[in-house]
Amino acid sequence: MDKNHQSNYKLSKTEKKLLRKQIKARHTLLRHEGIETVFYATQSLVVANGGLGNGVSRNQLFPVLEKCGLVDALLMPPNKPYSFVRYATMEESKKAYDTLNGEEIVDDLGQKIILYLNFVEKAQWKEFGLQALPPGLMVIEEIISSEDEKILLESVNWTEDTDNQNFQKSLKHRRVKHFGYEFHYENNNVDKDKPLPGGLPDICDSILEKWLKEGFIKHKPDQLTVNQYEPGHGIPAHIDTHSAFEDEIISLSLGSDIVMDFKHPDGITVPVMLPCRSLLVMTGESRYLWTHGITPRKFDTVQASSRGHKSGIITSDVEDLTLNKRGIRTSFTFRKVRQTPCNCSYPLVCDSQMKETSPSFPENDKEASQLEQEYVHRVYEEIAGHFSSTRHTPWPHIVAFLKDLPNGSLVADIGCGNGKYLGINKELHMIGCDHSQNLVDICRERQYQAIVCDALSVPIRSGSCDACLSIAVIHHFATAERRVAALQELVRLLRPGGKALVYVWAMEQEYKKNKSKYLRENRIGQGKKKEISSHTPVQELLMKQMPDVGNQDAACSVPSNNDFQEGGCISRKGTNSKLPIHINRTSFHSQDLLVPWHLKGNPGKDKAVEPLCGPLGSHDSGPVLHRYYHVFCEGELEAACQTLSNVSILQSYYDQGNWCVILQKV
Repeated sequence: MDKNHQSNYKLSKTEKKLLRKQIKARHTLLRHEGIETVFYATQSLVVANGGLGNGVSRNQLFPVLEKCGLVDALLMPPNKPYSFVRYATMEESKKAYDTLNGEEIVDDLGQKIILYLNFVEKAQWKEFGLQALPPGLMVIEEIISSEDEKILLESVNWTEDTDNQNFQKSLKHRRVKHFGYEFHYENNNVDKDKPLPGGLPDICDSILEKWLKEGFIKHKPDQLTVNQYEPGHGIPAHIDTHSAFEDEIISLSLGSDIVMDFKHPDGITVPVMLPCRSLLVMTGESRYLWTHGITPRKFDTVQASSRGHKSGIITSDVEDLTLNKRGIRTSFTFRKVRQTPCNCSYPLVCDSQMKETSPSFPENDKEASQLEQEYVHRVYEEIAGHFSSTRHTPWPHIVAFLKDLPNGSLVADIGCGNGKYLGINKELHMIGCDHSQNLVDICRERQYQAIVCDALSVPIRSGSCDACLSIAVIHHFATAERRVAALQELVRLLRPGGKALVYVWAMEQEYKKNKSKYLRENRIGQGKKKEISSHTPVQELLMKQMPDVGNQDAACSVPSNNDFQEGGCISRKGTNSKLPIHINRTSFHSQDLLVPWHLKGNPGKDKAVEPLCGPLGSHDSGPVLHRYYHVFCEGELEAACQTLSNVSILQSYYDQGNWCVILQKV
């Protein structure tokens, strides 16, 4: 209710509570989503709690809104707990505002949800353009009949004797059986010298022969993994090992539809609908370069309309999205075991062709120093120009720290990179230090003072600095001792009372139910804004159909990591244990890892380059370099600081995927 309405009579206790909730929703939308509400009536409203992100489908919400009048448009952004509605007239939107605020609805899980509505001048959402499927990926709908589906599902005996070699105990989130060869989830591989007795089930022979005859597949598989998934469970993103299996990997979905996410190493993600009784065929780029996985959740965001075709990319068309409840899904994944080394066209990610093996965890200071030289210093020297072109926006908390320092303070930025913080506060005397000569040269070209040095041995007199910065530096040191030594060097530079601000990358990229920007930027290409305004003409938004993309070629990416363990941090340091390679724009599954940098072109030190996430089909073939990181668990940075003498921690906080502390020398 608006302010004028409130002044006409005294609000009841219930109305006061509703008003508080409504105001809270208004502030939350502004603070977290940048959505500005207005106090005067318009034809458009934002419906807080009425979104796909909190389990409200289009079919549930639309009838509720329609009770108040003709709905011109209902925009439901993917994964957001709100939606936008535009009515044909102002009177109808006022009626919805007055009658639906505080309305209680029940979602598909039986949970009660209360709606809060506020007027908006204009509703808009960034809509991502339709993309092609990953190259080499194909989805064939209704590949088998419902009768054959029933026969296949009944053929799997999940209760047979555990002595049977094809039986495997249930994994944490699913039941699994192997035929032909056992698939090892710890390395996405098989033991080629230990085939399982009996081969593939007889029932599969006729089906595979039919697919071969019809040209859907090129090889007859000799390995089968059957998985049964309960609603809410998923698959970590992964690529099946190149050297283990031939080019073609196929998966038959039974029992329930599912959305599978494909991800390119650049971080672009393409969600693809796999309908029940469909066959997924991955060859070429989609098999060797893109990862595939299933997000654990009970509902998938899907197209509301499909023109008779259910398979294909899930677009971000906010006019045509709804929720689809998952059921029990059983997948039959067929592979052909490879007997010769892989000679695919992706040598940089092929275990058969890699010239260098992944480095091991360092066991002493010398090995740690060598690891840092090869996988930190050498890499930054090579990518300096490209790296600099992606580092231009200062982070607000760091800017605030620098702005709060007294005029005339001497500040050392240890690991200054391209110097983006060196000119923030003109009233400070700032000097930058970095191990990379090329990055220091960029700083000097920008008229900043900067020197080349090691962060463990900075050539500045002890006790001379009023403040120090260490932004995204200490996570590059390969042992706990060297990380503490880097902190100690900061403290050495400070005068008594001086402060240091330290940022390190966090293991927890989703914190307090909010995803970091690093994860949120995992999305499909560039897009356009979809908007409905109180001044725009009425559009036929609700019945728009999804283009038929079921037979398009496509490409997808989402790398895998087998160091996954729920809850807590993992830093595996066994003898000869190799460092895992991280998949960009995904959650971390190991504390110590290598993060790929896809070098684009050969830009000069200050030349702008294309963004990392360009459109599909435009990935250039620049080299992939790997940087070593130790990502910090919650509390780990503070614990390291507490080992230092003469230091107090003034503040510790989480900032967009980073753990941060402000230290003071006492």
